[in-house]
Amino acid sequence: MKVFIVYCHPSEDSFTRNVRDSFIKGIVDSGNEYVISDLYKMNFRTDMSEKEYLRDSNYSTEPGLESDVLAEQEKINSADAIAFIYPVFWTEAPAKLVGWFDRVWSYGFAYGNKTMKVLDKAIILCTAGKNTEYLEELGLLGSMKKVMLGDRLYNRVKESDFVVFGGMSKALKLRHTNWDKYLKIAYRKGYTL
Repeated sequence: MKVFIVYCHPSEDSFTRNVRDSFIKGIVDSGNEYVISDLYKMNFRTDMSEKEYLRDSNYSTEPGLESDVLAEQEKINSADAIAFIYPVFWTEAPAKLVGWFDRVWSYGFAYGNKTMKVLDKAIILCTAGKNTEYLEELGLLGSMKKVMLGDRLYNRVKESDFVVFGGMSKALKLRHTNWDKYLKIAYRKGYTL
């Protein structure tokens, strides 16, 4: 199986980076392969241009897409599974990842007369400062899942999984308690994908 990882975090000094590394180790140890787009390292342009907006808003496949978008779409169509690894910022993925969806999930690829293949699996691994009980209590976890699974991934994957590694704020003692446990989960998710 080939996994396309879309990784989005502005710092290498983060728990999210450790999740990414454990997940990748699981993929490699299982004999599978991966390709990664590190959106910050790539300096992926996330603002939709007027040309891109007009193309999508008019349900057109012309003019052609930018080369960076085509490269991401090729990674998707060359993969069997997709993984999104990111921190939760204000109950949402970072703006850079949201912008990635805005540009890559283009008309004629992810909707309309789609050329995007239906992937076998998708997994979301996100880290949150607040614990998952708090996110559930306020209804935020359900909202996060609805956006990622119900809108962005919807019928584009056969099977999906959403994992939140909560309570990972640097100010919380819970962070140290959960660190190794969470990394084992990330490894196992990569291994069994």
